[in-house]
Amino acid sequence: MTNTNNDPLLRLLREHYGHRWTIRRTEHLWVATANDPDADHAPTVIQCDINEFLYDLDNPPGRAGKPSDW
Repeated sequence: MTNTNNDPLLRLLREHYGHRWTIRRTEHLWVATANDPDADHAPTVIQCDINEFLYDLDNPPGRAGKPSDW
């Protein structure tokens, strides 16, 4: 994992999208996990390109399956 304590872009993304996504990053990947497990979109977004990541946060792909019933 990349040290994200002083990452201004990550901090901005968390402030802007934090109500909907939990966001983190590695050296090469941006990762977002939906805060709502019953969301009607993909529960996780992973991209290496920040522009594609931002697009997916605003326009998440559909779910591959149904949300869990438990």
